[in-house]
Amino acid sequence: MTDTGTQNVSGKHGDPGSRGRTTIADSAVEKIVGMAARDVAGVHAMGSGISRAFGAARERVPGAAKSVSTGVKVEVGEKQTAVDLEIVVDYGVSITDVAGAVRENVISAVEWMTGLEVVEVNIAVSDVKLPEEEEEEEEEQPRLR
Repeated sequence: MTDTGTQNVSGKHGDPGSRGRTTIADSAVEKIVGMAARDVAGVHAMGSGISRAFGAARERVPGAAKSVSTGVKVEVGEKQTAVDLEIVVDYGVSITDVAGAVRENVISAVEWMTGLEVVEVNIAVSDVKLPEEEEEEEEEQPRLR
């Protein structure tokens, strides 16, 4: 008996996945990357000091959402994506171990959620958070009523 390949059980229309095109925006992939990177122990923050300061100022605007894609840049093609990350790590952790875990978590999340092949994840460690450093974030002012 000769194998004739996969047969279409539904009959007339073929695979539903082949009846249209799906595009994924860079911003959607950036959010996935940001969330996956933040999930790794040892990652204190994302982005450089300047981008974090701009992000904190933007979050103070009423109705503005917190940006999970700070420090993330992606290039998305039809089937592949490349990722650049800028992170701040906690003092006392192995930077190479944290970077490896971030890379693994990002690749896993992006490939699973989007189906895109991640061709590279470049990680720049812009700072190390020391235990005695105070957070630069100011307390939020209560809104006037």
